[in-house]
Amino acid sequence: MSLTPQFLDELRARTLLSGLIAKTVKLQKAGREFRACCPFHNEKTPSFYVNDDKGFYHCFGCSAHGDAIRWMTDQRGLPFIDAVKELAQAAGMEMPEPDRRAAEKAERAKGLHEAMVDAAAWFVERLNGIEGAEARGVLKRRGITEETARSFGLGFAPDSRGKLKQALATYGDAMLVEAGMLIQVEEKEPYDRFRGRLMIPIRDVRGRAIAFGGRIIGDGEPKYLNSPETPLFDKGRTLYNLDRAQAAARKSGRIIAVEGYMDVIALAQAGFAEAVAPLGTALTEHQLERLWRMAEVPLLCFDGDSAGQKAALRAAHRALPMLQPGRSLAFVTLPDGLDPDDLVRTKGAAAFEALLKAPQPLVDRLWQSELAAEPLDTPEQRAGLKRRLGALAESIADGNVKHEYLAEFRERIDAHFGRGPRAFEARSPRGPAPARGKRDRRGNWQPPEAPPSAIARSLGAGGLDPILARAVLAGLIRHPAEIARHMEVLGSLRSASGALGKLFEAVIDVALEDRQLDSGKVLTILARSGFDSVASDLLRADTLPFSFTRNQADEAKAREDLNEAIAVMVAQPAVDAALAEATAALSRDGSEEAFTRQVALSRTRQELHARLANLMLADEEDFED
Repeated sequence: MSLTPQFLDELRARTLLSGLIAKTVKLQKAGREFRACCPFHNEKTPSFYVNDDKGFYHCFGCSAHGDAIRWMTDQRGLPFIDAVKELAQAAGMEMPEPDRRAAEKAERAKGLHEAMVDAAAWFVERLNGIEGAEARGVLKRRGITEETARSFGLGFAPDSRGKLKQALATYGDAMLVEAGMLIQVEEKEPYDRFRGRLMIPIRDVRGRAIAFGGRIIGDGEPKYLNSPETPLFDKGRTLYNLDRAQAAARKSGRIIAVEGYMDVIALAQAGFAEAVAPLGTALTEHQLERLWRMAEVPLLCFDGDSAGQKAALRAAHRALPMLQPGRSLAFVTLPDGLDPDDLVRTKGAAAFEALLKAPQPLVDRLWQSELAAEPLDTPEQRAGLKRRLGALAESIADGNVKHEYLAEFRERIDAHFGRGPRAFEARSPRGPAPARGKRDRRGNWQPPEAPPSAIARSLGAGGLDPILARAVLAGLIRHPAEIARHMEVLGSLRSASGALGKLFEAVIDVALEDRQLDSGKVLTILARSGFDSVASDLLRADTLPFSFTRNQADEAKAREDLNEAIAVMVAQPAVDAALAEATAALSRDGSEEAFTRQVALSRTRQELHARLANLMLADEEDFED
């Protein structure tokens, strides 16, 4: 079916948002709005507001923001299309007619869901019967209570090739093979896939069984056996326990990714309900996106052995291209040889909580890994370290985050090898250009211009905030040592149109001309370039509410605020351009992916505005006296 933007707009208009939210949250009237304690994070004073006129909710504490559809997907945990269906039914709207193939697929999926529900119930019966005695003994030895086993729907598959097949015979062999419950080998009779195993149902976000994981009872290989991929089950897009962990993550403000089913079950029993696990594979991009929808910095807590730490590093590398401002990973390292299940059983929940309180940031994990990768005794080996770290940073798609990683790695290299802060060094002039270049006025060949960077393209699309850019220029003139640190980003700002672009270009030329700069030298050199009056005006920018534009300001704070302002200034055009693209994509197809991206970018844009406002508010307080 095709959900047009017009249909979705009409659906939002017909849905009274406060009435929808009031079904699960106690709202209080506050002028033309409603307020409540936020359902997405723990708080004692209300910071969650609902505005029916504008059709959105917003929390000033955790920045949760969305409309009626977003409420159903984030708070209720429904898939996008199911959220739309439920709202449409309540609003008395007819869903667009699905095409014939889609209807047949939905009918087929309905039959598969029913088969999986019956299979799960049959496994539970076997666990609680005579056949399940040995499996119950395994659970008891691992400290899993009957209540926990019931809560997670644990069951038992007898060591038989045909008992499940016989129990679910009404569905037919073909459907059971399609559901992954039977194995079909060439022309032979299908037989039960799971035999002699503790059965762990894998559920979708609505809590429906869509697959199973089976742990061997006693000796045998493989130790764990998962369902194959089916029309219901996509291994790379599914996280075990996601249906239960979503609500818990909203309350705790964190999400924990561990390696296996039993880790998740043991942690839930110990009070950590916000744990999920990939399904026998490395974390995929889709699974990472799922984690980021629940927390900006998910905690990865893989086993303390070599294999677990390698899996954590693979996840770190896979996440790098997807990083955004405020969105990262952190790592919880367990004692060698222990997994989360072992830790909470032997040392208790308090020991695990202590580890969660002090996670290792992603940048630290990458740095330590590359530092230990090979000896660093020779210049060539140290150059290899720099190359590897540079390659990691370059893999980050977001220009602002990439710049910060490059700067961070440079500072760490300098500190590790006992060097002082590096002065900026201009690149040597290029050699003769190839024939595809062009001649200058003197007849000399010049190389073609390098393609614009992502930052430059976004600047061309959105442009700089002129007030913020003016403040940053004033700050760079007052603190010229910061020019070299941000040279890469400032070089991209030459693409900005008009006087701002020319002035940024002049500031870069100043740094290239003299590495030992103070404000007086900057003014002198800018004056020679025809920017004397402009630069002087900028130094008189004490009316701008930033510490780095003031004459009397704490030097350390001014530099810190200037760095933050540059980061926001560069990120804003990129986010605005991406948001425009996402909005256009949502208007075209109305897909869940487009909707999710547009909401995420809107939230990022709000966060940038909040970061800038924090700079300004803090500065006004500092200079009130």
